[in-house]
Amino acid sequence: MTSQDTLSFESAYARLEEILEKMNSGKASLEDSLKLYEEADQLIVRCHKQLNAAEKKIEILIKNREGEIVTDPAGKPQTQEFIPGQQAPLTRNLV
Repeated sequence: MTSQDTLSFESAYARLEEILEKMNSGKASLEDSLKLYEEADQLIVRCHKQLNAAEKKIEILIKNREGEIVTDPAGKPQTQEFIPGQQAPLTRNLV
């Protein structure tokens, strides 16, 4: 097993695909399958944590109905926190 503390998301995901191929091939012994299952379980938890952390860092630019980015009085683009499954609100410029 590789050290999962140093794996990038992409490397962990690639390793999960390798494990799935080995387990689906039918060539792994029961003992090997159990080890692969345990490794896969740890990789899934790691990938899930990495995705959650990435989602928390994402901010969405707020756009008006015309598709233009809404800015504050200082001209800085307004953003909102990314929440999975929720759409960014469209605001109206009444000017």
